[in-house]
Amino acid sequence: MPKNSKVTQREHSSEHVTESVADLLAHQEPVDYKRSVLNVTGEAWDKQKEGEEELDAENRPAWNSKLQYILAQIGYSVGLGNVWRFPYLCQKNGGGAYLVPYLVLLVIIGLPLFFLELAVGQRIRRGSIGVWNYICPRLGGIGYASCLVCFFVGLYYNVIIGWSIFYFFKSFQYPLPWSECPVLRNGSVAVVETECERSSATTYFWYREALDISNSISESGGLNWKMTLCLLVAWSLVGLAMIKGIQSSGKVMYFSSLFPYVVLVCFLVRGLLLRGAVDGIMHMFTPKLDKMLDPQVWREAATQVFFALGLGFGGVIAFSSYNKQDNNCHFDATLVSFINFFTSVLATLVVFAVLGFKANIMNEKCVVENAEKILGYLNTNVLSHDLIPPHVNFSHLTAKDYNEMYRVIMTVKEGHFKELGLDACLLEDELNKVPVQGTGLAFIAFTEAMTHFPASPFWSVMFFLMLINLGLGSMIGTMSGITTPIIDTFKVRKEVFTVGCCIFAFVVGLIFVQRSGNYFVTMFDDYSATLPLTVVVILENIAVAWIYGTKKFMQELTEMLGFRPYQFYYYTWKYVSPICMAVLMTASIIQLGVSPPGYSAWIREEAAEKFLFYPTWAMAILISLIILASLPLPLVFILRQFHLVSDGSNALSVTYKKGRMMKDISNLEDNDETRFILSKVPSETPSPMPTHRSYLGPGSSSPMEMSGAPNGRYGSGYLLASTPESEL
Repeated sequence: MPKNSKVTQREHSSEHVTESVADLLAHQEPVDYKRSVLNVTGEAWDKQKEGEEELDAENRPAWNSKLQYILAQIGYSVGLGNVWRFPYLCQKNGGGAYLVPYLVLLVIIGLPLFFLELAVGQRIRRGSIGVWNYICPRLGGIGYASCLVCFFVGLYYNVIIGWSIFYFFKSFQYPLPWSECPVLRNGSVAVVETECERSSATTYFWYREALDISNSISESGGLNWKMTLCLLVAWSLVGLAMIKGIQSSGKVMYFSSLFPYVVLVCFLVRGLLLRGAVDGIMHMFTPKLDKMLDPQVWREAATQVFFALGLGFGGVIAFSSYNKQDNNCHFDATLVSFINFFTSVLATLVVFAVLGFKANIMNEKCVVENAEKILGYLNTNVLSHDLIPPHVNFSHLTAKDYNEMYRVIMTVKEGHFKELGLDACLLEDELNKVPVQGTGLAFIAFTEAMTHFPASPFWSVMFFLMLINLGLGSMIGTMSGITTPIIDTFKVRKEVFTVGCCIFAFVVGLIFVQRSGNYFVTMFDDYSATLPLTVVVILENIAVAWIYGTKKFMQELTEMLGFRPYQFYYYTWKYVSPICMAVLMTASIIQLGVSPPGYSAWIREEAAEKFLFYPTWAMAILISLIILASLPLPLVFILRQFHLVSDGSNALSVTYKKGRMMKDISNLEDNDETRFILSKVPSETPSPMPTHRSYLGPGSSSPMEMSGAPNGRYGSGYLLASTPESEL
């Protein structure tokens, strides 16, 4: 092109120019298509609006450093589930054997889909709504469904942070308030609280002092004012962390992401020094290989992988949208995925080191109680002293001596042994008990174990501060899945929307701080996200791999990253991940049908948990949650399929500045006017990407053989896609 041509002059000029593709081809004076006969959309040209969109793209906030971004993704993906869900699944599903299916599914489902979300967010530089509107407008409901699920999850997730805040402040006293049962005094008579005596001190404190729980979900019981204040504090923390976007949340991540690792390492070191910790860890990692053949184990592993990485929520896309376009998101996906896995393993080591210690404590308690029974039988001549081995010393009775004495009595008194009511007191039995999960592990089992620690208040403060930070990191990512797409799409003020969202969520969240609130937390946790998110991720995969095209997507990634992604991703995106996710969705639906929806209620009079079915009105809420979260998917599809709302199709604009070309091509029909603009015949349509980096999938022809122009039709000066408007 001549140096004095008008196009070349504008290329080297700092002036921002907008031209049609036809002008670029003909080297003519710039004519804006929106004001010309080439405007096929019939839209009014708004120069100010167009300038604002381009300015918004160029001035989008960015992470201060790569470390800040990685910590944000780690803080979002590593959450409370790594501490209380993964260890439970590991113990329940075969110990060390469970790690095999989990790791396999992490590689073939988790990593590819995590990489996919990172890539689309980084390429398009928009939140979930903008990303899926861009890739496939008819599936634009994916973004809105993600926002709704994030809202539902954020509602109850912040309640758990509120519980942790309550325990955190209660930990600043010695002895810990849940270490002993309360004593009721009536004059000179002191009586232990019956409900506590029939359960345990930690269980009583959780259900009665913290939650003051009702007997069923139908008994509201009014607001628990202590938990209401804690919930207000929790939402205030989230609001302050989010109010400035990544400028504020990014700084919070330095502490909220790193501090839990400090605490986990400290707990691991302390746990390994406890008596019986090694027993717990050895029991944990003794593989039960027969469990690997159970389909249920694989289903639960797939579900855990799915939720551990935060797929489908939109938080991953939101965080990656603030990256530079040449960022190596493949490295990020691999790093964060495996850090998440190793964090789960680290948390499992900590949990079972502590539970091994607790098992030894409980076993010793069992030995003492049964030894007292035997002494009573000896004093009443129910048992003969000849049955007691001569080396047994009741004042220093070991578990080994008790087991020997137990076997002798069981052999001699075989016919009447059950009447004696003696327990075997085997450590293996304590370790084999299916551990509690979720809140039961954190607020009952772990707190009970910490009461036996030296300097127990210190460890309690550290533990609950860790839970607050884990929850806060996940909440920031969850809220980003709401705020980023809404702010990008509707251009609302960041601070006003964030504050309003937190206030609204707090008001709605009061349902969780009633005396029956824990049952609503269980309902939302079990049903508000599982099925809708599975559908969302399947549609994300289909939108990219089958509608947009895996070959085209791989080509775009090659251009963006500067290297060709492994063929492994081609096959997983195209075939493996959709099939696995479809199987998971089918299994989840079957599970919902087989297991009637219900919850574990704490019955005060019985001082025990009892499984209850949800009443009719609660079932209506449950079903409404699933329908409401999934509703945007068919609704947006219908509205755009029948052209009831605009989907932005047939819109083509090309702008360039300082040698950079930016395109926005959405849903171009094969036979529309745009083809006439680009070329006279389809075969002459220029490739949007430099051909020397094209990747058309496994087994395809060399890209160099498919184009006669080595650098495309326009030359390399216009082909540096580096803005959110570049075609994905």
